[in-house]
Amino acid sequence: MKKFGFLIILFLCVLAFPLTGHAASKATHILLDGNEIDLSADRQVQVVNNSVMIPIRVVVEELGFNVDWNSKTGTVTIQQSGNVITLLTNSNTATVNGQSFKLTAPAFAKNGTTFVPVRFVSEQMGLAVDWNNVTKTVSLTTPNSGSGSASLPGGNSGSGGSVSVPDPNANLVSLTGLSYSDNRLILAVDGQVSPKTSTLTNPDRIVIDLPNVKFAADFASGFPLDSHQTGTIPVTGYPDVSQIRYSLFNSQPSTIRIVLDLNYAKGFEMTNANDGLVIIDLDKGTAPGTTNPAPGGNGKKLVVIDAGHGGSDPGAISLHSKKEKDFTLAVVLKVEKLLKNEPNIDYVLTRSGDTYPSLSDRTDLANKLKADAFVSVHGNSGPSSASGVETYYTRSGSSQTFANIMHKYLVKATGLPDRKVRQSSLHVTRETTMPAVLLECGFLSNKGDEAKMYSADFQQKVAEGIVAGIKEFLGVK
Repeated sequence: MKKFGFLIILFLCVLAFPLTGHAASKATHILLDGNEIDLSADRQVQVVNNSVMIPIRVVVEELGFNVDWNSKTGTVTIQQSGNVITLLTNSNTATVNGQSFKLTAPAFAKNGTTFVPVRFVSEQMGLAVDWNNVTKTVSLTTPNSGSGSASLPGGNSGSGGSVSVPDPNANLVSLTGLSYSDNRLILAVDGQVSPKTSTLTNPDRIVIDLPNVKFAADFASGFPLDSHQTGTIPVTGYPDVSQIRYSLFNSQPSTIRIVLDLNYAKGFEMTNANDGLVIIDLDKGTAPGTTNPAPGGNGKKLVVIDAGHGGSDPGAISLHSKKEKDFTLAVVLKVEKLLKNEPNIDYVLTRSGDTYPSLSDRTDLANKLKADAFVSVHGNSGPSSASGVETYYTRSGSSQTFANIMHKYLVKATGLPDRKVRQSSLHVTRETTMPAVLLECGFLSNKGDEAKMYSADFQQKVAEGIVAGIKEFLGVK
């Protein structure tokens, strides 16, 4: 049982290390308790679409497991002490003792050897692991060698029981998201952090290190993140910053580094109130590391503007194959330009590029900021005959009042049919703690609405209507 649990750990850990290329990587070695597993030329580790694939028979037989390959069904079955792993070639799912797991890539057969993706099990399993990036060597120490034991969830641990090796990343804080708006970088985390900031030259940049922080499990679903745990987001509309880069800078201890690439030297101020948000403001301060009030903490009203969908989520698709996410972002960026000229309103965007913060990320951001209002911009879809605008709210009272005001301006700005204000239990209007509305600014499925929605003039009018409605509701002149 202990070795079976170790196999699962092996699958997980090999993929966690950065490997490059799209073919066999002959420079990669796997050491098991100090002994290298012999991989022949045709059984080298494969890297396919950034997923590491291992020759399953070679590895598991090294551990004394039984492997069965059914060529008719394309099924690989691994058995040991009543525990069973089943994989099907060209399938993105596998089962472990009947429990399904999603694979990063399907298993495949090549030259008589079956290759499987190594990461398809829970990260909660423990194993002593060391990675040498120079020699491309993974050193693995099994529980039997004295570093503890690993166990398979749901399996028997044997008469002697098993001791779970603590996951060194189990107690790390997670970076759940980031955004850039109003010349401020906002980092969302799920615990207390101690950022370390610095400035560098040639080229100019601001560096923020987050010790004891890891990327959230779903971070890559909303933000670019490659197999090397690095990503880049371009920044447009701000002359100070060209792009944001982030990476897993260190693994022991886990440290995330965020870099703001500047177009010229620029001071900043940092806010870290241990409320789940770290804010780097480039419009304030001349020296790194000083603190300043959070958005809205200066007596101004604070509104969070949300461009619906984004990144991997395109939203509705229009009659001419245009994406809702592009419409919503175009409108929100125009709203941003208008709000820059409002001296009594602070604002934060949930996204300023083609990223996908989860719905919880969006509402958590607004709640942590203690925003005064929340506006989510969307495009509708339905029968081709459906046309017009709708405004949604969840809670009666201030949210309903906010919805009525915003809808008045939305109808006027668009010139589209009035489909009324509606109450509905939508996540972004339900889970926010401030007055919140969701605006459906027309139907992408309607020929007439679609033509208007993707015109810059229409988008500008919608943006102006949104700002006017916000100002009226907040009582800002």
